[in-house]
Amino acid sequence: MSSEVERSGGAEPVNSDEDLKKLEADFRNLQEEAQTLINDRAHLESEVRNLKKRANRLDEEVKSMRNPPLIIGTLQDVLDSDRAIVRSSNGTVFQVSLNQRIDPSKLQPGTRVALNQDTLAIIEVLHDAWDPMVSGAEMVEKPEVTYGEVAGLDEQIEAVREAIELPLTSPELFAKVGIQAPKGILLVGPPGCGKTLLAKAVANFTDATFIRMVGSELAQKYIGEGGRMVRELFSLAKEKSPSIIFLDEIDAIGAKRLDGSTSGDREVQRTLMQLLAELDGFDSLENVKIIAATNRPDILDDALLRPGRFDRVIEIPMPDEKARSAILSLHIKKMNTKRINVQRIVELTEGYSGAELKATCVEAGMFAIREKRDSIAQSDIIGAVKRINSKRSKGGISSTPEALYG
Repeated sequence: MSSEVERSGGAEPVNSDEDLKKLEADFRNLQEEAQTLINDRAHLESEVRNLKKRANRLDEEVKSMRNPPLIIGTLQDVLDSDRAIVRSSNGTVFQVSLNQRIDPSKLQPGTRVALNQDTLAIIEVLHDAWDPMVSGAEMVEKPEVTYGEVAGLDEQIEAVREAIELPLTSPELFAKVGIQAPKGILLVGPPGCGKTLLAKAVANFTDATFIRMVGSELAQKYIGEGGRMVRELFSLAKEKSPSIIFLDEIDAIGAKRLDGSTSGDREVQRTLMQLLAELDGFDSLENVKIIAATNRPDILDDALLRPGRFDRVIEIPMPDEKARSAILSLHIKKMNTKRINVQRIVELTEGYSGAELKATCVEAGMFAIREKRDSIAQSDIIGAVKRINSKRSKGGISSTPEALYG
């Protein structure tokens, strides 16, 4: 028997050490590959979960975008736990249903609410917020204009500081004398004579909140919107007090009220009446001062000009010879010049406003730049005066202060 086994070749030989090492190496490689595949699977599963979350968020955004818009209204009164009276944005009053999930303590008269477009039911309570145009009127960064840069208006600067700054910085002086501090001032004068520049200097110097708005921004299309903006403007000023309100081009809403007028004129008049009530109504304007500016005082309503609303009307005149010299010296000091005869330029610029004097200096600089020079000569300024005079004559603008002033 054993001989037959030997003849048939016998059992398989035992694996050598090399074969065992090879098998161990292969096993380790397979383990590493398996671990890599497991990590990849975990990573892919994590990505799938994130993508599903993102898809759900996008589905919710699409669903919300497809929903009809909500109407903004004001809660007038709460009748009971289920019903309330609201005023919609177009002024119509409705009795509507309440959302039972809303906290009843939040449902106070005057609260802004969102209404369903179809049923007008109250969906949610909106937080109180200023109109973006009103909240954006607050000046965050102070202008760089100082009183020293308002040349030729020394008397006007003193009058403005007495009426606006002194009541805010030293109110005890008025209490000792026994008088009420001025509420506001009205700056009147031709265009380009420094009304807005003076207001910028006030904003730069004072530490009070400075709120600026153009009169045309208060003239709104829909009934009641202009008056609402005026109320919010003064409410913002009271909340941020001490504060200064600057109303530029106040003639846009302050024109005289006439009997024959269009619906648009009547809405502007409603805005004016709200402004009159805010300036001198039942609510006092503590630590709130008003500066208004216009170049058309002749068309302003008499009620706006009476004492108690604008206690001082400060005229900003066309600069005389002394003022023109101060303005030109101020601008020329900042320029690179050679042998400039300021008095000669003052004589040539009779009837010029402050803005035109600045334009003259800029135009003289352009002459020097065109000729590749780094300094301005007397001839450049004289040429600039001739060019400004040419524009004034072509534009039909008279050089007399009476023609420029209202």
